[in-house]
This record gives sequence, C-alpha cells and structure tokens, in this order.
Amino acid sequence: MGRVSRRAPIQPVDPRHPQPRHIQRAASVLQDGGIVSYPTDTYYALGCDVFQKRAMERLALLKRRDDKKPFAFLCADLGEVAKYAIVSNENFRLMRRLLPGPYTFVLDATRLVPRTALRRQRQVGVRVPDAPVATALARALGRPLATTSASLPGEEPLIDAVDIQEHLGHGIDLILDGGVTLNEPSTVLDLTGPAPVVLRQGKGRLEGVVA
Repeated sequence: MGRVSRRAPIQPVDPRHPQPRHIQRAASVLQDGGIVSYPTDTYYALGCDVFQKRAMERLALLKRRDDKKPFAFLCADLGEVAKYAIVSNENFRLMRRLLPGPYTFVLDATRLVPRTALRRQRQVGVRVPDAPVATALARALGRPLATTSASLPGEEPLIDAVDIQEHLGHGIDLILDGGVTLNEPSTVLDLTGPAPVVLRQGKGRLEGVVA
C-alpha cells in the first residue's frame, strides 16, 4: 500500500464567540511548536509561537519565504502591542482608534522581540485584528503569534478551511474553521516616522489617518 500523507485536522469554531476548549486545543498545538490556521478579519492566517525558532523556521519553509523577511506579530490587544513595539502617545491614540481592525502597523521593536523575528532595521509589524478567534488564540498562548496569510507564493490567499487543508494541510497541525473569509489584505501603516505612511492600502479605511 502507498504511504498516506498527513493532513491537518479541521476544527469548526464559532467565529464571533469561539469555544474555549477549541481555543485551548489550538493554543496547546502552538505551545508544542505547531502551526495553526485560523480566520482573521482579512484572510485566513497561518501562525506559530513567535518565541519558538523551529516553529518559525517551519512556517518560513511552508511559505517558501526568505527567513530574513520576518512575519508580523498578532497580538491579543493594544497592551500586548506595547510590550513588543515602541508606541508614542500620538501613535497609541491612533491605534486605539483603529484597533481591533484590519491594519498592520510597522513600529520600532522593543528588546522583548526575539532576534529571529526582527526586521533588519529592528522594526516589527503588529496586528490586533477584529477577529475573536485570532485574538483569543493569542490570549490563550500568552504571547504573540507570528502570522501570515494562508497562501503560497504567487497565489491568492485561501478563504476556506477545506482548501487550506488540501493545499497546506501537510505542513500545519490544526485548522480552526470559522467559515469562509473575505479575500482582502490588511492596510499596512508605517508609524516609525513623524507621520503615518501607507505601505499598502487594504481593507482598513484611511480617512482621517493620513494627510
């Protein structure tokens, strides 16, 4: 008989009120160095514990991504963001107005960020999505997730758990199925300078954010 390839199991979860037992199961996978797929307010994402180097290497390999190009951090809330990124009072007010939401903010990193997760300029991208499954997962883990879209290079992000299982299931350990998600990226804002700079226009609105 031929060898049967392993595929990540799918765990249905309520996208607005995720069941604690399902979140704890996924958090345990992350604590063991695994990779989990979960819905956000933009794409389905792939994530791992940002402090586990082997898990980060697995995620980079699965995405066929240069390991010198760090992943964004997915944080449970703005308070957790402030542990890993240097947030001025002005930027804090801006982020408090926009978060949780479909934004990624580029900020200077604090010393708590592991070197393997840093950009060359010692900057970090951070997200607090309006997605209860994702933020509950980060809260249960107790630290940020390294996060990236559930996609392969040059291909559109996947929006359905079954498609993720088919195309990426060999490289991940669990899929939290919150239903079909929108195929739209986050808006990326660089907050390291004197004024916000739009690096990518996505789902997040920009009225009153940039001049």
